[in-house]
Amino acid sequence: MISWWNDIQFAHPYYLWLLLLLPILLFWHLFFRKKNITSFNFSNTKPFEKTNRSWRQYLLNVPIVLRMLTLAFIIVAIARPQSSSRAQNVTTEGISIVLALDISESMLAEDFKPNRIEAAKKVAIDFIEGRPTDQIGLVVFKGESFSSCPITTDHGVLINLLRTINSDMLPTPGTAIGEGLATAIARVKDAKTKSRVVILLTDGVNNSGSIAPETAGEIAKTFGVRVYSVGVGTNGFAPTPMKTPFGVQYQNVPVQIDEDMLRKVSKETDGIYYRATNNKKLRDIYAQIDKLEKTKVEVTEFRRYSEEYWPLAVVAGILFLLEFILRYLVLKKIP
Repeated sequence: MISWWNDIQFAHPYYLWLLLLLPILLFWHLFFRKKNITSFNFSNTKPFEKTNRSWRQYLLNVPIVLRMLTLAFIIVAIARPQSSSRAQNVTTEGISIVLALDISESMLAEDFKPNRIEAAKKVAIDFIEGRPTDQIGLVVFKGESFSSCPITTDHGVLINLLRTINSDMLPTPGTAIGEGLATAIARVKDAKTKSRVVILLTDGVNNSGSIAPETAGEIAKTFGVRVYSVGVGTNGFAPTPMKTPFGVQYQNVPVQIDEDMLRKVSKETDGIYYRATNNKKLRDIYAQIDKLEKTKVEVTEFRRYSEEYWPLAVVAGILFLLEFILRYLVLKKIP
């Protein structure tokens, strides 16, 4: 009942001010009734002391209560309450996006906090949550590629899968950027949406796989898939955990990103290449991509409200009928 009331709005709310007249009418009725009471004088009231009140006496004030309720329901009804509980959101077709995420060992570098993979996952989750009408999928790659989630509008499932991503889930070492991109394109190329996009995020150079990134870029162009590529890594060296015979030790590893290749792939597909050197810049890049792609599709949302005054009018009619029966039949006055 509470949730239903929260969904109610009034087409003519100013009529509700008439409810303030009800206490005035009630006061007027009580004053008028008291003024018009007929009195009789008796020399002795003792014979009436043992007289029980009839049931009609208990009903004397019921008609005025029914009248006040009738007026209240009529006033609320003419204010035209409308329910949005049956609202319909109508949107134009969204777009299809596949996130291609590098999970190679170098993505464990801590020039991003807590590291590159976790930072990339965080901004990707925020990005997904901000695009509820789009189909979004996930591909991860290392020395090989893996389609972690097909494009879907069930973003809850996608986000849960994204949270479980780590560098150990693929056994083959290396960075197969071309294969990762090709797998992402294969996932999105047949989507029946007006726009198809791949967001490719990597921190390295293509050194594995059988597909060159440039070849994958040509495939993307053929299928009309736009590629936004993001190179992640600070300038210079980054502290990176390395497995050694003495356990995990940190080493300053030079940051090497094939920016020319990424820039070429994005340009060929009408996309843009970005460079992120810290968490803030990475968030800003996803925000820019979000704005760019939102200009490609218009989303129209409207609500259909259901008129809810009929039940109130019916209740008012029933209350009026009850008052009529009580006032003119049950409690009928003798002139």
